Amino acid sequence: MLGWSPQQIAARLRRDYPQDMRRRISHETIYCSIYIIPRGELRRLLIGCLRQHRKRRRPRYRSGERRGQIPNRTPIGLRPPEVETRRVPGHWEGHLLKGRANRSAVGTLVERTTRLVLLARLPALDSLGVCRGFAGKLAWVPALLRQSLTYDQGREMARHELLRKRLRLQTYFADAHSPWQRASCENTNGLLRQYLPKNADLARLSQRELNVVAARLNNRPRKTLDWMTPNEAWAAQVKSFNVALGT
Repeated sequence: MLGWSPQQIAARLRRDYPQDMRRRISHETIYCSIYIIPRGELRRLLIGCLRQHRKRRRPRYRSGERRGQIPNRTPIGLRPPEVETRRVPGHWEGHLLKGRANRSAVGTLVERTTRLVLLARLPALDSLGVCRGFAGKLAWVPALLRQSLTYDQGREMARHELLRKRLRLQTYFADAHSPWQRASCENTNGLLRQYLPKNADLARLSQRELNVVAARLNNRPRKTLDWMTPNEAWAAQVKSFNVALGT
């Protein structure tokens, strides 16, 4: 048994058989097919294959959750293949790192090719504050190195079109409940917990303090970069673009 989740199975089928609709199924259909089975050995066996072994299916969305209410969003399925390969720099992932009781947060931006991380102090946790915080950090990135931003379907990105207009970058949205589609950001947020713990009031931190935290991660050698640091990988990309432009 491979231990794949229904989400991973559904996503892999779409990837392996993009033109064969007979091999297409949603993860919700898989869950429903399991939980619709009456009591018995087969139901127990199938539920035992799930990671959390719940006897009953949880509601698809938690109470009060309002995902999916993002106007004019472009799904991740329409993102160019070059983004997936990580060979072309300038494509970013974004997320929020929450603090104590989810009352404070820091904006996290990770460049997919170099793993460079930027931390944004947010003027507010609403959609306007988040977009302003992200725009303020990405504005310092050379235009050629800010091609796209992939986010989840959190309502804090409801004003993503402001980012597109101000920075001229494309925004893409991952499928619901699919954190592996933003693996760089998820992994980086885990590393950041060393410096920004869950019980901290992140609103107390200045942008200068966040820059220091980001610098610690950007100066760590990374196995995925052949033991270069994100800063070194980023500098190499900037240099190659400058040479290409003749500057």
